[in-house]
Amino acid sequence: MSVSRRSPTHSNIGAVVLVFAVVAALYFARDILIPLAFALTLTFLLTPAVTLLEKLRLGRVLPVIVTILVSITASGWITWTIANQLVDVASQLPTYRQNIHAKIEALRNRRKGPLGRAADSAEEIGQELSSPGAPAIASTPPVRNQKERNAPKPPPPAVPVQIVRPRTDGLADLPDLLKPVLAPLGRAGMVLIFAIFMLLKREDLRNRVLRLVGLGQMNMMTQALDDAASRVSRYLLMQFLVDAGFGTLFGIGLYFIGVPNPVLWGVLAGILRIVPYVGTLVAAAMPIILSLAVFDGWLPPLLVFCLFAGLELIISNFVEPLLYGAHTGISSLALLVTAVFWTVLWGPAGLILSTPLTVCVVVLGRYFPQLSFLHILLGDDEALEAEAQLYQRLLAMDQSEARAIVESFLKGRPLIELYDSVLIPALSLAEQDRHNGTLDTTHENFLFLSINEMMAEFAEYHPVIGSPEKEADDLGQRPTVDFNSRILCLPALDQADEITAAMLAQLLEQKGYVALSFPHGASPIEMVALLSPKPHDLICISALPPYAFSPARVICKQIRGRFPGITVIACVWGFTGDTEKAKARFERNQPDRLLTSLAQALEQIEGLVSLKSGGSAELESETVGSGARPV
Repeated sequence: MSVSRRSPTHSNIGAVVLVFAVVAALYFARDILIPLAFALTLTFLLTPAVTLLEKLRLGRVLPVIVTILVSITASGWITWTIANQLVDVASQLPTYRQNIHAKIEALRNRRKGPLGRAADSAEEIGQELSSPGAPAIASTPPVRNQKERNAPKPPPPAVPVQIVRPRTDGLADLPDLLKPVLAPLGRAGMVLIFAIFMLLKREDLRNRVLRLVGLGQMNMMTQALDDAASRVSRYLLMQFLVDAGFGTLFGIGLYFIGVPNPVLWGVLAGILRIVPYVGTLVAAAMPIILSLAVFDGWLPPLLVFCLFAGLELIISNFVEPLLYGAHTGISSLALLVTAVFWTVLWGPAGLILSTPLTVCVVVLGRYFPQLSFLHILLGDDEALEAEAQLYQRLLAMDQSEARAIVESFLKGRPLIELYDSVLIPALSLAEQDRHNGTLDTTHENFLFLSINEMMAEFAEYHPVIGSPEKEADDLGQRPTVDFNSRILCLPALDQADEITAAMLAQLLEQKGYVALSFPHGASPIEMVALLSPKPHDLICISALPPYAFSPARVICKQIRGRFPGITVIACVWGFTGDTEKAKARFERNQPDRLLTSLAQALEQIEGLVSLKSGGSAELESETVGSGARPV
């Protein structure tokens, strides 16, 4: 029976078509979706208060009504207070007419200085270049010949036509006057009605969404809903704290500068920051204009501008990326790009809702494989792991950036973690490409040479983990090494295996063991035979996937046949399967240990060496004791 499978290309095309269809639906259905999105955001805001009232056993309807009424009352009171204070500020502006007139005259008089004269000259040159050429010398009117006299006269200029509407009473113009007011009120009413029903029926809505995706996807969808709800709630909380902090600091700064009504401008700045990018500019423009009217000099307006610019730069570049990125899972660049996208799609409403909507999109991409590209593009996770970054930079022959990646990973970490987590996985990627025929000889040699140079530099590396006293205690806790035991590290096949064998030997030497690594060119068995290995020695076979078991099995068989009493350890770096089943691949010549990481290898070798040194010491004491007995 044949099973049809969709190719990755078809899956990607289907995902792209789905995205375009969703974007089109979002655009054409925006009149309904925008109130729904605002209502959903309002539901996230009010749900904690409703839940708190429900714990008092007040049911469901009464807590929802109380929460909605309190929210409407508070919003109306804040709006009314701010509007009254703005009217008072506007009514006081005529008293500052003299300062405004003086600053306008100062700007006009600046045109008399060097910069003003230069600006006037540039303006005159521009006018001359843009105007048609005129004759330098005035000439007399030309004499018209006979043909010109008999020519017909040009038609008179056209008279502009103006449509004048008939005068009507005021009732006919009432719909046009009320339309700008009734349209926002209608949308606000839709948002309020949607929010009330979402608060009343939130469990029913959740169950319907789960039923819609199917019972088989219930676990994944439950995690997605919980993740989206928690991220949006954290974002709204963080936004409230950031905006409140910005408004507080801005109001305090305006108070010390001397701008009138600093509390008003601080509250207004905190509220307007809900609208990203645009709201902050509007919030700063009003106190700057007021300072221009109130003060005689230019220093206070300059201080207000510097206060706003300093706060905005610090919050936008340091505070918001740290808080929003950590609590929403969206990268800083994605926040900017999606703000532009939602603004183009939904206008000002999309600008306000851009971050909550993007959070939902990222969550969908995280839990649904068909939309995983959205999580990759918009999420704050690293696009490439450290080993992939290192391998890509070495493929590009960028040794400086490759070293920077390694040094950044190595800060405060032991060398064995760098080898296990970065260098060996990067070598595995290179081996896969080499066996697939996609890695040419030039890049292969450069990669191996670069990693060998890094290893040579790390020969004396010791991370600074803590205080000198702690490092001394750690050194004192190291086991006593039996220097009679030698660890012989053999590559299974090629140069990548040789490099990993050298890594193991280097780490063993740093711990005080006698370790030797061998090149891959000559026969390793013959080279080991020259050293005459003893029973207390260990032989480690280093093999790197994807083709690791076959050469390791051959080397292990040769060692068992040539040196039957020696301990053999097979190291298949990065292997993730069952090691006991993998040992069965060696058939009758199984190694004593099958290890998959350098950390595991150091631990096992330490135990084996301690066991061998203990047995040797016991045998030596028995020999000395028997020789001391009298005959």
